[in-house]
Amino acid sequence: MSKVWFVTGSSRGLGRNFVEAALSRGDKVAATARSTASLDELVAAYGEAVLPLELEVTRKSAVFETVKRAREHFGRLDVIVNNAGYAQVGAVEELTEQDLRDQLETNLFGAVWVIQAALPYLREQGAGHIIQLSSAAGLVAMPLSGAYSASKWALEALNESLSHEVAGFGVKVTVIEPGGFATRSGKNPDPLNNGYLAEPNPIYDGLRRRIAAFVGKQPAGDPAAAAQALLKIVDLENPPLRVLFGQGFYPMLQQAYAERLKTWADWQDLSAQAHGDLDQESR
Repeated sequence: MSKVWFVTGSSRGLGRNFVEAALSRGDKVAATARSTASLDELVAAYGEAVLPLELEVTRKSAVFETVKRAREHFGRLDVIVNNAGYAQVGAVEELTEQDLRDQLETNLFGAVWVIQAALPYLREQGAGHIIQLSSAAGLVAMPLSGAYSASKWALEALNESLSHEVAGFGVKVTVIEPGGFATRSGKNPDPLNNGYLAEPNPIYDGLRRRIAAFVGKQPAGDPAAAAQALLKIVDLENPPLRVLFGQGFYPMLQQAYAERLKTWADWQDLSAQAHGDLDQESR
């Protein structure tokens, strides 16, 4: 049976590849973008199988209306892909209040509005799959990614909580954590060029150069391969809550989590001291 998808951020990058992969196998897609003109090629190629919808995910009322329209058009919604987002780049000291608020409005609140708009329909069906695009930066925070990582770490927690809340209704949740993918220039994207940059403080220029050099060495993933992997995820009876897309950051994640566990273990005595013993004090 073909599936009906609702995908945010469908104009380019991984979102565009997800839409094309779903359509190419006979599924139907409500594809959203800030401008539907970017979706004209999809409509020409797939006709009524794709419903182009203009959407700015930060506008809550627009999100609810757009999800409703998609559901009314296709009669159901099976796969909800929260893909819309961007990367705010800058040291924590460099971020303005507006930088941080804008990052959270799009990456976090935009995703929440989509989830809240779609869930009543998925519950009514007794089935559905929410796909949340996070990032390797949602698992480890690199320098200059404080705002972006904060938004993605929040999404990780939100969707983990959500997965427990909706499992009893037959709704599945999967958080996709991509590494670097060649979504723009055919090579591994450089967040210092592709992201939104905070006003730079020269004191961090050296750090910017080191981070750019590190990111540039990470192997770029193929967006089309990621899309095929996502098709496998949405067809699983018991999909994972979290899954990495790409291999470049896996060794770093292994090291980061091992160090985190070791630190907690090394400081268990202090943890016990911080807990105290109220029973003893009351005696």
